[in-house]
Amino acid sequence: MPQIHLGVYLTSGNETVQAVKWALEAGYRAIDSAQMYHNEGECGRAINDCLSSKANAENLKREDIHFTSKLASNAAYDVVRKSIKGSVKKSGMGYIDLFLLHSPYGGRKARLESWKAVEDAIDDGEIRIGGVSNFGVKHLEELLAAKPRIKPAVNQVEVHPFNTRTNITSFCQRHDIVVEAYAPLARALRMKHPAIVHLAKKYKCTPVRPIRIDSGSTPGVTGCTEILNQSGLDGLLTTLFVPLPKSVKEERIIENGAIGGFEISGEDMIAMDGLDEYLVTDWDPVD
Repeated sequence: MPQIHLGVYLTSGNETVQAVKWALEAGYRAIDSAQMYHNEGECGRAINDCLSSKANAENLKREDIHFTSKLASNAAYDVVRKSIKGSVKKSGMGYIDLFLLHSPYGGRKARLESWKAVEDAIDDGEIRIGGVSNFGVKHLEELLAAKPRIKPAVNQVEVHPFNTRTNITSFCQRHDIVVEAYAPLARALRMKHPAIVHLAKKYKCTPVRPIRIDSGSTPGVTGCTEILNQSGLDGLLTTLFVPLPKSVKEERIIENGAIGGFEISGEDMIAMDGLDEYLVTDWDPVD
């Protein structure tokens, strides 16, 4: 799985196509979509166009691109199998690399039947990897207790320095479930936070270009862009999380993908770890 993915939430039409093309040109190799985003087709078209383009100097193939989609609603087994087939067809990519249950809504029966449909879709070659999204610890425990044939490989959840989700991320790490962090920059809601401004001045950087950090043994998310972005995105990578920054601006897509730069001291990382305020920037179905 690539280390950083382009999120395409709240994008549509040509806007989606152009953002995906810019991301691929900037070196991204993973795109994160969903049925609820209504842009699986646009993502697939942009990816296929880039792969067949004369500008594809690296001779990238379908298997070099990691495409994610998500189930809109947990439901009965047959409904979900049909829904997965629909996503594969809409994307036009032959298969989906990672398919997630988008939320735990619907109740235990719907969650477990939906997961059984994901397992069978993997067996049938429609998707490569199965996972979940916005699952809290109790939902993950429920799924694992059902002794699935295939365990979820991923849990995608909102994670950033102002909402570290330590209980969920720690559980996932103990059970070898990769944490994908959406809204890793807190949707720019804390760019003027005093701690972020202070560190940006200290390290002589802006609050927005990605930088390199060393989070040591800290288990939580650290940092937030040249501070919130750099420590937010690189910090997520260092702590074995996969960040999914979203933008439709070419310069920001390039900046978000430019991981690597300088290191923030351990002392400052500890200070960043103390920023958690359970800031939810979108929905919160984990409980």
